Amino acid sequence: MKVILNKDVNHLGEEGDVKIVANGYARNYLFPRSLALPYTPEVVAIFEGRKAEIEARKAAKREAAKSDKEKLEALALSVTVPASAGGKLYGAVSAQTVIELLAKEGFEFERKRVEIPGNTIKQTGAYKINVKLYENAVAEVHLEVKGQVDESKKEPERKPRAEKKAEAAEKTEAPAEEKAEADAPIAN
Repeated sequence: MKVILNKDVNHLGEEGDVKIVANGYARNYLFPRSLALPYTPEVVAIFEGRKAEIEARKAAKREAAKSDKEKLEALALSVTVPASAGGKLYGAVSAQTVIELLAKEGFEFERKRVEIPGNTIKQTGAYKINVKLYENAVAEVHLEVKGQVDESKKEPERKPRAEKKAEAAEKTEAPAEEKAEADAPIAN
């Protein structure tokens, strides 16, 4: 079915675009939510009259994306999370964590727009996160993941096997010597 989009629809198109979609998708999703209208001569005439208005909105969105890109690329985010002494995180830094950090800086984005290499970060270090803006504009945000070592979760130091065997041998010899001394006759 041929439709004209009345609003921007993710993964489909922008306002004013003519698209061919499945009949059920149009009838059950796009039309009830007023996201699209059927492609008819009357609807085409209406959109031709609004063409200048639609193009002005698209140009404004491009400019906003351009300024957001400059601001985001100048931004350096930092997050401290619990980690082991080796730098492995006990949890993970996900797109939701990045969205919350960006919200503190005054940016509002959907979680789907944030791309993290490998979907989550599980190790301390510096990372580059991509944030999709309008059309093909992508901002690269620098994220520093720092680990906070929790002393209660710190792993005990491991002893070499030779030391463990020596300690075990000492423990088994001591009771045998004490028993031998106890069995010995007492000299007066």
